[in-house]
Amino acid sequence: MIEKNKNIVDDQRAKLRYSDGEFDVLVDGQYVVCAETGNRINISDLKYWSVERQEPYESAEAALASYKKNT
Repeated sequence: MIEKNKNIVDDQRAKLRYSDGEFDVLVDGQYVVCAETGNRINISDLKYWSVERQEPYESAEAALASYKKNT
């Protein structure tokens, strides 16, 4: 389970570096923004991203839609 960092201000956007099967936190925060829909994704709920484009997605459907647009 991901614990809340006490240094993070509520409602702070995170910056991540995505790699295969994991991501690194570059800037602490509670959420990232889906590259396809613009919706917020809580870090603890993040499951989909593109390593190649360094973009997060809120769902498999959003990831697929982005892939289709970019190929």
